[in-house]
Amino acid sequence: MVMMGKLKQNLLVACLVISSVTVFYLGRHAMECHHRIEERSSQPGDQGVLGGLQGPGGLLLGGSLGSSAILRGSRPGGHNLSAPFVYNKDMPLVFIGGVPRSGTTLMRAMLDAHPEVRCGEETRVIPRILAMKQMWSRSGREKMRLDEAGVTDEVLDAAMQAFLLEIIVKHGEPANFLCNKDPFALKSLSYLAKIFPHAKFVLMIRDGRASVHSMISRKVTIAGFDLGSYRDCLTKWNRAIETMYTQCLEASDKCLPVHYEQLVLHPEKWMRTLLKFLDIPWNEAVLHHEELIGKAGGVSLSKVERSTDQVIKPVNVEALSKWVGKIPADVLRDMPVIAPMLSRLGYDPHANPPNYGRPDPKVLDNTRRLQKTPEKPNPPQSQTRQRWTEEDIQ
Repeated sequence: MVMMGKLKQNLLVACLVISSVTVFYLGRHAMECHHRIEERSSQPGDQGVLGGLQGPGGLLLGGSLGSSAILRGSRPGGHNLSAPFVYNKDMPLVFIGGVPRSGTTLMRAMLDAHPEVRCGEETRVIPRILAMKQMWSRSGREKMRLDEAGVTDEVLDAAMQAFLLEIIVKHGEPANFLCNKDPFALKSLSYLAKIFPHAKFVLMIRDGRASVHSMISRKVTIAGFDLGSYRDCLTKWNRAIETMYTQCLEASDKCLPVHYEQLVLHPEKWMRTLLKFLDIPWNEAVLHHEELIGKAGGVSLSKVERSTDQVIKPVNVEALSKWVGKIPADVLRDMPVIAPMLSRLGYDPHANPPNYGRPDPKVLDNTRRLQKTPEKPNPPQSQTRQRWTEEDIQ
């Protein structure tokens, strides 16, 4: 057991060293790119053509030289096809997050329907690299070692900016407004707000009882969540949403909490509120995302997203109260203690069933039409199961 413990400790140290060297290399490479691009941009005919990432103090970070760093738009009604796509840390990025099964996929699909917005599928790598950065910051010893090696907070921040921006920009097509939807990324909301000063955040909030029932019934594997226990999952839900909600309130001018139930009941009201908050012009397409699934410049869905079979439908109220009658009586009795965030977020922990409000006529009509339509069988589990690992939720 002692040898096994030492082996694990040595492996952890090795991983930290490799990670530190990698980030240090990214930082140095970014600075070298800046000097090369600066020299190139000073030549006649090259003024103003930039494809790099703008770091602290206006330095250009990341991006490659030449045309490979200049992207061109392809979304109908979005970015100009003939103009180079310049991206930097000061661009108005949008981050969508929340506890899994809280409506993050629906939100990003509705935004993706907008001709000037591109979110795309979850990157999965972004919450993991953010969790790694958090781990370094929490460890006083590791921080001291990094500082002694010259890998200061400034170097790490510049490298994180470059890495995250490259992923967000290049994992999909260009658009005037880019967003990222990785649910657990908002556990690092405060840090993201620091390195992307003009970014805005959308925190999706849902009744924890519904989120947990969805996780369990759809077998959505999340590290640390025991899918055999409603009590355990609700406890973990409470902890995760508290972390994100607290940071959202601290950055209230940059973060908009959106309750899934209200988005579903009143989609136009909330999408108008959201787009105004994001400084994105109104477009009716956000109310008809299902019509743009799989179309060029529309909504691209990954087969591993567990919400796919729901998001292809128009906004409806079918999923609001599916949890009613499914949670064990002892858990319902202890709900205020297990999940105190329910009350803080405006949900009645004793209401069973709850009263979320009355839907708009259009939403009610969508729901009635869907109830008359035979359900299509879900894709095989092996093709659709989504997993959140320990790195995602740290």
